Amino acid sequence: MSFVSLAFLVPLFPLIGSIINGFFGLKIGKDRVSWVACAGPVMSFAVTLILLFSTFFHPEGTPYPEQSLFTWIAAGDLVIDFGFQIDPLSLVMMMVVTGVGSIIHIYSIGYMYEEYSYYRYFAYLNLFLFSMLLLVMGNNLLVMFIGWEGVGVCSYFLIGYYFEKKSACDAGVKAFVVNRVGDFAFLLGIFGIFKMFGTIDFTEVMTAAPTTLIYDGEAATLITLALFIGATGKSAQIPLYTWLPDAMEGPTPVSALIHAATMVTAGVYMVVRCSALFNMAPLTMMIIALVGGGTALFAATIGCTQWDIKRVLAYSTVSQIGYMFLACGVGAYTAAIFHLVTHAFFKACLFLGSGSVIHGMHHEQDIRKMGGLKDHFPITYVTFLVSTIAIAGIFPFSGFFSKDEILYHALMDGNVIYWGMGISGAFITAFYMFRLVFLTFHGPSHVDPHVHPHESPKVMTLPLIILAFLALTGGILGIPLIHGWHVLHNWLEPVLAFDLETALHASEVMLAEHGHHTSFAEVLHEAQNKSHNIWLEITLMIFSVGVALAGIATAWFFYIKKPELPGKLTKGQWGFDLVENKYYVDEFYDETIVKPVVKGSDLLWRQADARGVDGVVNGVAWVIKLFSRAASSFQSGFVRNYALIMVMGFIFLMIVSQIEI
Repeated sequence: MSFVSLAFLVPLFPLIGSIINGFFGLKIGKDRVSWVACAGPVMSFAVTLILLFSTFFHPEGTPYPEQSLFTWIAAGDLVIDFGFQIDPLSLVMMMVVTGVGSIIHIYSIGYMYEEYSYYRYFAYLNLFLFSMLLLVMGNNLLVMFIGWEGVGVCSYFLIGYYFEKKSACDAGVKAFVVNRVGDFAFLLGIFGIFKMFGTIDFTEVMTAAPTTLIYDGEAATLITLALFIGATGKSAQIPLYTWLPDAMEGPTPVSALIHAATMVTAGVYMVVRCSALFNMAPLTMMIIALVGGGTALFAATIGCTQWDIKRVLAYSTVSQIGYMFLACGVGAYTAAIFHLVTHAFFKACLFLGSGSVIHGMHHEQDIRKMGGLKDHFPITYVTFLVSTIAIAGIFPFSGFFSKDEILYHALMDGNVIYWGMGISGAFITAFYMFRLVFLTFHGPSHVDPHVHPHESPKVMTLPLIILAFLALTGGILGIPLIHGWHVLHNWLEPVLAFDLETALHASEVMLAEHGHHTSFAEVLHEAQNKSHNIWLEITLMIFSVGVALAGIATAWFFYIKKPELPGKLTKGQWGFDLVENKYYVDEFYDETIVKPVVKGSDLLWRQADARGVDGVVNGVAWVIKLFSRAASSFQSGFVRNYALIMVMGFIFLMIVSQIEI
């Protein structure tokens, strides 16, 4: 039996766990719910390891295998199989989703055990994992879209898990509605792909893209822009990022799963999976780089002013995903996936670490009511610190390798503006993350006397240790400078390889057929003359670390050395108020979109529905009622009256018939 035939088991195990806990969880008890819930992702991880091992023996230069389960849709020329694609890119994502997902499931046992709806939580969590696995394993855009929508609806369930809280319900609805905006654009992109290629199978589309689309042509630009708008919704980028900070209303392990292993990484994965399309649309690539770099910088500034421990991390995620899109925008797709992987390690650890603090602080989340907690949370503190150093980009932690690779490509394959946004974001990231560490774990204690901080149980601290270890060592996947040591680049190269020369030549031929003689020689020459400068890369690395250390030093000076200084500098400053209120983007959306829609809906209800539709229906009923009342006057109940009317009617008919004769 081919190992590829086992692929369907990867999403199946979490689905089975979701069904069992969803239907029978209340009856089987919390302990069995825990075993069922955690067994699914762990077994999926084991099968993924088998598939990963089998790929090492894949013959070079041959197509990667797909598992087609059944023909899903057959309508004319449209034939869509429900199947899975097992190649290096999907396997990287499967490892992240099942590996980090398993750790978060185990952590959740300790964090959520006291919840009455424990079974419901794990049913949703398993379903979330199933949906994400469909998304990353699908061999065509429609299977991906089913998983795409699945993670959307599961996020709605989990963000609004505490449905008795209005804020949680509102946050769930907000996430659902904002994502629908992006999903509509994603659907338009899928329709455009089918129109151009006659198929939505990834392998067929990406193989045909260089010879079917015209480089920098209208079709390539419109399709990729639609896909990217979909990605901005799912991955919380400008302008569709506002749902993610509010998603902190859900349980903390849910935040870890959304931010580290599932939903917000979906947009990045989709862009990388469709890289052949995006390579044909340089205008879209420029927009992606600008949006990614702008989001990285924009969200980082907001993170400096937040006081909720989870919201700081939420804006950190928006910023870090921006780095991934910046990498995609300059064509550094491997760097984007590399940062996605390392980010999964340290961001999962940071969120679970914040959950450990919240758990030990009796659900307190305001860092102004913390301080001096490192002695109360020794394991949580060390793991949180390791992950903070990683996200700050300090050598030799994992974030250093992945973020510096993005910054290098931003300068060499993009321009100094992209690099400037990235390096500025790196300084601010180091600042606000160590601000979080210093205010939470160092300095004088501001803990309420009635609160007794305590370390979390082993079922919660062991996952933190594993993730912190990965955050420390994950950089070995992409060691720079030494040829052949970038494991991830070598692994993904067969999937992401793109022949620009062939694509440009095909575009010239297609344009010539329509009477447009255009040469892309300059584009090809520029691409071929981009060389790797090892000394520049080393210089940029050293500078980047220096910038991160400067950010850490600034945070230390403000919050340890001179803790009274931030208050003095920011008091009454309109600039600080602007950032603290998140640039009033939510308020702007509320005034320009939400309120007009609500008022318009109210107007349609009162005028079009109540007076129009209901008026017509009620008018018909009124007319029938009028005739009924007139007819009822003949209903006296006396037989003699009915007989008289019958005789009169008979006489009338006789007269009429005689007239006609």
